[in-house]
Order: sequence, then structure tokens, then C-alpha cells
Amino acid sequence: MADIELTPEQKSLVLMPVGEPRTVFLEGPAGCGKTTVAVQRLLYLLDVGVRADHILVWVPQRSLGWPYVEALRRPTIPAGARVDVLSVDGLARRALDLFWPVIAERAGFNPTQEPRFLTLETAQYYMDQVLEPFIREGAFGDVTVSRNRLLSQIIDNLNKAALVGFPHTEIGARLIAAWNGPSSRERVYEAVQRAANAFREYCLQHNLLDFSLQVETFIRHVWPQSECRAYLLRRYRHLIADNLEEDIPVAHDLLREWLEQAASALLVYDQDGGFRTYLGADPEGALALGERCDQRVILDKPFVPSPAVQALGNGLAKQATGKRPHPAEPLPDATQLEEALRFVEGHFHTAMLHNVVEEVLHLVMDEGVAPGQIAILAPFVDDALRFTLMTEFERHGVPVRSHRPSRALREEPAVRCLLTLAQLAHPQWEMCPPRNDVAQALVQAIAGLDWVRASYLTEIVYTTKEHRPHLYPFGQLQPEVQERITFSLGTRYGDLLRWMEAYMAAPPLPLDLFFSRLFDELLAKPGYGFHNHYDAAAAAAHLIESVRKFRWALDVADVDELGKRYIRMVEGGVVAAQYLRGWRSAEQNAVFIAPAYTFLAENRPVDYQFWLNANSLSWGRRLYQPLTHPFVLTRHWPPGRRWDEEDEFQAGQTMLRRVVLGLLRRCRVRVYLGISELNPRGREERGPLLDWVQRMLREVALTPSPSPEDRG
Repeated sequence: MADIELTPEQKSLVLMPVGEPRTVFLEGPAGCGKTTVAVQRLLYLLDVGVRADHILVWVPQRSLGWPYVEALRRPTIPAGARVDVLSVDGLARRALDLFWPVIAERAGFNPTQEPRFLTLETAQYYMDQVLEPFIREGAFGDVTVSRNRLLSQIIDNLNKAALVGFPHTEIGARLIAAWNGPSSRERVYEAVQRAANAFREYCLQHNLLDFSLQVETFIRHVWPQSECRAYLLRRYRHLIADNLEEDIPVAHDLLREWLEQAASALLVYDQDGGFRTYLGADPEGALALGERCDQRVILDKPFVPSPAVQALGNGLAKQATGKRPHPAEPLPDATQLEEALRFVEGHFHTAMLHNVVEEVLHLVMDEGVAPGQIAILAPFVDDALRFTLMTEFERHGVPVRSHRPSRALREEPAVRCLLTLAQLAHPQWEMCPPRNDVAQALVQAIAGLDWVRASYLTEIVYTTKEHRPHLYPFGQLQPEVQERITFSLGTRYGDLLRWMEAYMAAPPLPLDLFFSRLFDELLAKPGYGFHNHYDAAAAAAHLIESVRKFRWALDVADVDELGKRYIRMVEGGVVAAQYLRGWRSAEQNAVFIAPAYTFLAENRPVDYQFWLNANSLSWGRRLYQPLTHPFVLTRHWPPGRRWDEEDEFQAGQTMLRRVVLGLLRRCRVRVYLGISELNPRGREERGPLLDWVQRMLREVALTPSPSPEDRG
């Protein structure tokens, strides 16, 4: 077992004899060492001779499995020990690969052909083709959402049906039964149902398995087969399931059956979790699994937050519910609030952001705080907010990174650069990018090239003829033009052009290989924009993986046709799938800028957090999703009951409470609230988070401060 200091209670859990007790349900708030216990238990099982391939680590999403993956990389782990760390869809995909000949025909597929597994991106690609006639006929009425959001919401409905466990043919009826507005929306929900049916039929006809069909096929056709279930139960005799509160109902169903035959099981539950309810998470169903276990253990001593931050969390939770989250824990006094909570204000939004940057610079440069111990969080992080903060930190030499999993591929500057260069290097595609895109690509690709000179250079060297793009060499420009651009930048542009000309002289490559070569052979070298630029490199890796999976999912042999289809898909605003590379950068020592939910999904603590726009209504308000509903499409919504304003308010309050407690459980020293009198649109705003804070401050001001003896 790894050399790590554990409390006696943690150590007793880690060193339990295998199978005595057989199943354990471990719960507690975030930061109390539950995952530490589970990781050490995994290492203990290996130490006492349990076969690695008999252990399954079960997590809601792959990023939450990183503590286990990292632990299994230690040199003390026996050679060849391979423990599977899987989510339910990962387990489903492996089982479908293995048992495809057995279940394909029964599930409605063509058993003579291999299955093709879709990412979120490729699912949107095929959904777009299916929805085209629906959109032309105006089937979705007056619902005004972008096309990519339309695609993703119908896909989300199919996912909800599979994850909750009801037939996908009931989606429209459930949405209609809960709708509490104009009857015109009912016709839209009927169209949503017809679109979901059409997409499912298309997938079955072409052996395409999106996320929903992978899970549904596994649950309905693989798991019920006695030989399939017996194989999985024999293969994985020992279970460790972490972050149960973030997992989905059908995963809990599987675990409930698995527990009956497992040789040992450790189930881990976060009492304050449930951040992924909008993605189908079921905290109530997870908690019910505790009743099926032989022993139930609660760890209630958090190790991450300071006493002041813990008290701050208790105070805010009390404002949300009227009672303390943990009755034995104290509410904050004035001294603790002064220590744990600070305000960063500004009349205008830009002024508030400027003051946030100044405070972060003070922490890093004056107090010696590591940049990686600072997280800047907001309900949503748009391009303007991200650009403003990242530009300022980079200007001062402070490392910074950001992660927005739901961001469309085309919104990433490095991705747009690569896509534009791909169009320029493939004139046979007859895709001519706009001049602004070419100039921006040169800014991203060539280190030191500013927008003014890039625009000037593009005006001169970029032309289109017969629907084909063309770039002229730098050496053909007038001397005065070359001097204005500078010869050093011109040389880099010339090297980029020569690389593309050499590529065009050979047969075209698949697009992912083109991007790999362009990155490795040029853009990652000194003098070019991706050199030592970690966010750009991560975006390039993400793009390459996306293109590769797109190529695997489409049965198209022509590399040019594949490239054009991919470019069109991205230009249409497809939402990016989540790839592990996007989460791995958490190890970098850099200020982290992200939506609050993304930070919670990383499940790592920091010393300091900045909560931007703390007076915004967006804290406690869900995204506008007119074609789906994360609360109605659950097991807990009563059939036929209508969703009203009170339901919306209570759901927002519950989610905000979970987010606030989740953030504070992952904060060691202090929280800064960023507040501006006017929001980015120039309007005054007052949301529930600021109301909670102000009510708490008033209560503390009216309560006499305890004496040192009382505190003791």
C-alpha cells in the first residue's frame, strides 16, 4: 500500500479483510477523504493478491476516475496489473463489442456488420441529416434556438430516456404532460418525438450507436442475457464505485444487482453532490444503495476547507434551507467571515474584472501563492470574459488555462486556425475562408504577428480564383511591404507557405493526419504560435481526436470528401464532445478559469476561489432548454404533474445550494465575490447568491461575537 497518512477511521476502512463485511457504503461531505480511502483500498486489494482484472472501478464520467488511474501508475504496482476504470457507457461499449454477434439481431441491428460507435459530435452530424426535413417544414414552430442547440437537445432527450430507463417513444408525452404554457408548444414536443424516433430508426438501420443507444442496448439486451451477465459478474468480482451521487439511475440499477454477487464492494457517496442532475444524475437513487450494503460508514470531518471556510459554507447553506447542513457544525462569526470571504467590486463589469486580475496578481506576486491554487469561476464563461482575463494574465506573465467542455469546436481560436489552414492547404475542396479568418489564422500560427500586420499581409497575399484559395510568397511583395511586415515574420510566413506547398504536391492525407503533421512539423516549433502554448496544444489534440473518431464513424473512403464534411460540420457550430485531454491539464500550475460546474467536475481543491458576477441571476438559474427538461424526464417526477414557477424556483435554489457547498468544500483558504453594479449588458442585477450572502452578513452583525473561551 502507498505511503500516505490516514486517520484511524480511514485506515480501518482500507485494511478491512476482503469480504468482511462484503459490501460497504461510505458517505460524507466533499473533502473528508472518501476518494482517498477508495484509492488506498484499491491498492490494498492488489497488495493482498486480488487479481487486477477482477477489480472494476466504477465512476460516472472518465475524468472522475483520474485519482485511480494515477494511483495505478505508481512503480510499486505489480507489472501487468490492469484495473478497469469505467463509466456505465464505457462498460456498455466493451460489452457490446464482445457480445455483438449474440445480441445484434435481437436489438434491431444488422448482425452481419460491425457496430459504429458515435461521439457527441458524430451523433450531431447524423442527427443534422435526420432533422433537415423537419426544419424545412418548420416543425419546431416558434422555438428560437441555434441549430446546434436544437440537435443537442433532441439528443439529450434520447439520453435521458436511456439513462432513466423509460422507452424513448414516451419523450414527447412526458414533456407535454408537464408543460404549463401555450398549447402551441405541444405541437413542438410532438415534432421532437417524431425527430427522436426518426433518428433512432436511422441508427438501427446503419448500425450506429450513439450514447443513448449504447446504454439502452446494454441494459435491455446484453445484461438480461444470462451468459453475458454471468461473464461480467465472474470477470469483475470486486467493485469500487465512486461519486455515486453523480451517476445515472440505470447505473444504480446495475450496481444493485451486482452487489448481490460481488465478492467485495465499496460504494462512495458525496452528501453534498448531485451537480450533474441536468445530465441525468440521481442522488436520491444513489443514496438508496446504502440500504443494500452490509455496513454504512460516515466520514464527517472535512480536511480541505479551513474552519472559517467551513463555517462560511454552513452560513450560506442555512440561508438556502433555513437550517444548518450539519447541526453540530457552527455558523460563522465576524472574524471567520473576514478571514474566509472578501469582495472585489466595480461599478462596471470591466472594472470588476480588472480588480479581480489585480487581486490575483497580488496573491501570486506578493504573497507567493502558486497560480494553480487559484480558480476563477462563473456560472457561464463566455468568449469576452475568457479573453479579457487570459489576455491580462498572459500580459503579466502569470500562467493561465481555461476549460469549457460545452464550448463549440469552432469557438476555439487554435481550432479555427487549424481549420482555416486546412482549407488553404486543400484548394481542391473549393472552400475559400473569409479574409478575417485567414488573418486570424496567421495571428495564431505565427508567433509575434499582430492583428494589424496580419490583416495587411492577408489583403496582399490572399486571393481566390475559380472558388479556390491561393497564397502568394512573401518574396514577391514590394520591399516597403516586406519592411512593414518585418523580415523575421515574413520568413515564418514563408516557411508556413512552403510547408503547405510541399504537402499539396503529394496525395492528400486524412484530415487528422494532416493536423498531426502540421502541428508536429511546424506549429509546435519555436517561432510559431503553438510552441509552449498549452491551451492551443490541448485544442489541437482535441481536434485531432475528434477528426479521427469522425473518420471512424463515417463509411466514406474519399479523404477529400471526409475533410469537407468535417469542416462543414464544425462550421455549423457542433458542440464539442468531452475528451480526456481537456481534463488532464489540471496538473498544470496555472490560474484556472472555468464555469463553476466544470470546476466541480474536476473534483480538486484550491486555496483561493473567485466567484465572478456574484450578483447575477445566472447563479441558481438553469440553461434555457425549450425542447427538453432535466427534471421532468426523471424517475422522481410524478406522471401528469405540470411544472410551474414554484418548481423552477425550488429547483434553482437546490442546485445553487449544492454548487455553493460543493465549491466551498473544495476551497482551503478564502473566497472572493466579484460584484459589479452593472452587468455586461449595462443593467443592474440581483441574484439569489448575493441575497444569501447579505442575509448571512446581517445575521452575523446582529449576533454577539463569541469569546475565545466560547470558541474553545
